[in-house]
Amino acid sequence: MVKVKTTERPNPQDRLADNKFYAQAIATGTTDLERLAYLVSHQSTVREADCYAVLISLMHNVIDELEQGKIVKLDKLGAFQIGVRSEGVATPEEVTVNLVKKSHINFRPDKLLRKMLQNVEFTHSSL
Repeated sequence: MVKVKTTERPNPQDRLADNKFYAQAIATGTTDLERLAYLVSHQSTVREADCYAVLISLMHNVIDELEQGKIVKLDKLGAFQIGVRSEGVATPEEVTVNLVKKSHINFRPDKLLRKMLQNVEFTHSSL
C-alpha cells in the first residue's frame, strides 16, 4: 500500500492565486541492490553473493550502454535512455552540443509495471 500526504503548493503560472492542496506519494523506505540480491537469492537456488555480483555487473553495463547513446531495454521492467535539456535557438544551424544545459535519465516502464500502477492501493498518512 502506498502512503500519500497532503501538500500545499502555489500555482507556478499564477503566483497571486491561492495555494491548493494535493496528495503526494511518500516513500516508506529504500530497497538497495544488496536487499534485492537477498530477495532474489531466497526465491531461487542462486546464492546472495552471486545475485549481488550480477546486479552490480548489470548496473555497470547499463551505464556503459547509456554512455554510448543506446536505449537500454530490460524486458518486463522497462527502458532507460539519456535525455537532455537545452536552450532554444531560432534556426537548426545554431544547434550545438554547447546548448545542452542538463542531462537526465528517462525511464519508460514496461507493460507489467504500468499494469501495477492501475492496481496500487493508497492510504492517507498524517505526515
